[in-house]
Amino acid sequence: MSSSVWLVLAVILVIVAVVFLIISVRKRDEDGIGEQPSTRRDMFQESDGSANFSPSKLGPGAIISYGGIDYVIRGAIRLRQGQYTWHEYLLEGGKGAEWLSVEYDEGQLNLGWWLSRKDLDLEPAQELTVEGTRYRKVESGVGEYTTEGTTGLGERGRYKYWDMAETGGNRLLGLEVYGEDGPTEASLGWKILPGEITVYPAPGN
Repeated sequence: MSSSVWLVLAVILVIVAVVFLIISVRKRDEDGIGEQPSTRRDMFQESDGSANFSPSKLGPGAIISYGGIDYVIRGAIRLRQGQYTWHEYLLEGGKGAEWLSVEYDEGQLNLGWWLSRKDLDLEPAQELTVEGTRYRKVESGVGEYTTEGTTGLGERGRYKYWDMAETGGNRLLGLEVYGEDGPTEASLGWKILPGEITVYPAPGN
């Protein structure tokens, strides 16, 4: 068989292969095979104003306006327990060491305003009464932390926490231990809503 005949057969085989490939791809498209699954977006993801409280907006240098006072964020603490993370921000501009906590719990944005109370000598318990308010333990745990800016802590380490809350009320009590043998630090706070705060992002964001 001449070389020209072999060449013609080769061209025919290539054409047949291309036709079968086109038919196969079209059938897969019709059946929906090979299509990338669509990514569904939570329509309510930012309806709670959570975008203003992301770590990309909050950090050293950001300004928070609350209760008619402008506070500057001096430092940030990122707390992690397993896959769960939340943030605390040290504020300057008020009457003392004040903190803003930002966390998500089952998709719900929770904000807390805290005052450090070094004058309180408290130890963890299931129930504590402080200044006439009774608090009950909500949760506790251990984890790791990292810092940014000025916080009074090292760059990273271990911590323990006990979260307590007023039954049926708005008040909060937090006990924290940073480091393996650090003192138990107490803070009193209360829940706030995103709409109560105006955020001016940190420089460069």
